[in-house]
Amino acid sequence: MNFLDNIWLIPLFPLFGAIVMLAVGRWLDPQSKSEVVLAPELAGDGGHGGSGHGHAGHAVSPLKRVISLLCPGMVLLSLIFSVGATIQLAALPEKVHQVIKYVWLAGMPFHLADGSMARFGADLGFLLDPLSAVMILVVTLVGFLIHIYSIGYMAHDGGYYRFFGYLNLFVFFMLMLVLANNYALLFVGWEGVGLCSYLLIGFYFHKKSAADAGKKAFIVNRIGDSAFLIGMFLMFSVVGTVRFVDVNRALGSGAFHAEVGHFGVLSAMALLMFVGATGKSAQIPLYVWLPDAMEGPTPVSALIHAATMVTAGVYMVARSNALYRLTPETLAIVAVVGAVTAIFSASIALVQNDIKRVLAYSTVSQLGYMFVALGVGAYWAAIFHLYTHAFFKALLFLGAGSVIHAMGGEQDIRKMGGLKSKIPVTFGTMFIASLAIAGIPGLAGFFSKDEILWQSFSSPLGSKFVYTIGVVTAFMTAFYMWRLMYLTFYGASRVDSAVEKHVHESPRVMTVPLMALAAGSALAGWIGVPKLWTALPDAFRTLEIWLEPVFESKLAHQVAHPAHDASLEWALMLLSVAIAIGGILLAYYLYLKRPRIPGILQEWAPGLHRVLLNKWYVDEIYDFLFVNGLGKGFGSLLSGVDRVVVDGGVNGAGWLTRFAGTVSSWWDRWVIDGAVRLGSFLVKVSSYPVRVVQTGYVQAYALVFVLGLLAFFGYYVSR
Repeated sequence: MNFLDNIWLIPLFPLFGAIVMLAVGRWLDPQSKSEVVLAPELAGDGGHGGSGHGHAGHAVSPLKRVISLLCPGMVLLSLIFSVGATIQLAALPEKVHQVIKYVWLAGMPFHLADGSMARFGADLGFLLDPLSAVMILVVTLVGFLIHIYSIGYMAHDGGYYRFFGYLNLFVFFMLMLVLANNYALLFVGWEGVGLCSYLLIGFYFHKKSAADAGKKAFIVNRIGDSAFLIGMFLMFSVVGTVRFVDVNRALGSGAFHAEVGHFGVLSAMALLMFVGATGKSAQIPLYVWLPDAMEGPTPVSALIHAATMVTAGVYMVARSNALYRLTPETLAIVAVVGAVTAIFSASIALVQNDIKRVLAYSTVSQLGYMFVALGVGAYWAAIFHLYTHAFFKALLFLGAGSVIHAMGGEQDIRKMGGLKSKIPVTFGTMFIASLAIAGIPGLAGFFSKDEILWQSFSSPLGSKFVYTIGVVTAFMTAFYMWRLMYLTFYGASRVDSAVEKHVHESPRVMTVPLMALAAGSALAGWIGVPKLWTALPDAFRTLEIWLEPVFESKLAHQVAHPAHDASLEWALMLLSVAIAIGGILLAYYLYLKRPRIPGILQEWAPGLHRVLLNKWYVDEIYDFLFVNGLGKGFGSLLSGVDRVVVDGGVNGAGWLTRFAGTVSSWWDRWVIDGAVRLGSFLVKVSSYPVRVVQTGYVQAYALVFVLGLLAFFGYYVSR
């Protein structure tokens, strides 16, 4: 089968599942008639009845099994087609294949920057190259495993059909985003995943905090999306196209090299698009929606935080590498924002007690690492970390869901402990993922994180400042992840006695995806080992070689890395490993060997602990400045202006119109009509004597005639 010519089917499979679920799924799901989901008061995980606690013996209806087969099956079909298309792509010499179905937007006139006239157009077209191939494999593979896990996790929740319909719709829009051959179609997928995140985060819509979190994610993302949209139109006004291949060709032609070296229109374009990326990929200042996204069901957290929505910004910047290579000043901003976001969010994760919130801030931090790689020009390293992060972060979130399932909805790690022997599969898989994210050699996270640290140190676009932040963040990552592990699985049990008797391992439909993701967390990094390991064949550097056609170009500003002594790279690699081990050992010492010390440290520095626990009060600052300030305050001011000035003007104009109408009506009635009536009255009065004589009756005229004759004859007779 020719998978390459049918890549347009890859996103359509989950779209079909979504349409079926949202159209007729209500009749396939017996629980849908209640649609209560679960009462918020039951919710440690937003009310995840589907985690199965207390419902293990309930049978699943045959109709509901249709949902459980159809929706994951559609994503599996997308995965099969993605694998087939990638294999066929590898056989092509150019490693690029486009399928254009038809012109989607056409005929919109537009003035270009040089004064010429162009027509804005965009295809319904699909592009498969090494970069989009990696993305569709990650999205479909991890998405499929999350769908399988959700069968068990959401089994007894109301709205089962609706949940899977939203999941399928989410995967559809994400696949459209990464397969689009132009920025306009990418933006459709970009907005679509934003819509689906709103629907999934607010899935437990009877719970106010979940509904608020969904609205927060939607609104914050619109801020970034508006900047991206402006940047896209600016790109068209300068380049004359939004198709990726044509944009890269134009930017690589040398016509724009005069822009290099100072902040100009290309830099403005790149910065606007990066602002859009900060919204989708949760970077400062638009990261605040992501931690609140934990209000959604745990599979949603895994889907959003691991392989889909939050990676969209990273993908978009990497896809636009030809633009960013020409704007090194923007790349510096990207690197600094990524580094600051990484260490800032890691500091918050150090003291969080909600198991999912620790992982949420970890995601923000790891995304910061990806933007550091983009900012120093190591585009392939950013995609490498995106790829490895998808495995271990999806595993950590799904593992956290398994813990919450075992604990009957409890999410506070201070109320756990000693779970290692009670849920061994969950523990074993999360153990591997925690080692991977900490950067322990041999596991996936080590290879990608070490490459980013090395590139930030050695790249001409890197800096010692960015590298130092990366190293410190690596230490903090190892510490907070193993703080989570030790408090959850090790030591004495702190579980409530009523809960502890019901602690149990998750069903196989949930643990099998955990084991598959654990295998990925352990092995996925071996396709991107450091060049320093020269004894290994090129097969161990497959990913870098695979992505080379996308990120290598002949742009004038591209610079080669200076040569470094291999001993320096070995030293930095060993330093990063030592730092990771140091973070793990420090967490072991503080939370297992000397568990009183954290409390003592908290008493010594209560202010710092309070600031970190309250997330640097950023939400409160935003509420003060934007929600209550610019939002309610400025909104009230605008409302007052609207009411007093705008409505006042309208109402005043209306009053003046009515007043003028009243005066005009009075003038017409008493002056104009009065003058007319007066004239007619005078005529009537003056005509009265005549009217007495001129009656119009013949008899009267004859009588007067006779009387006149009699008077005449009488006069002469009397003489």
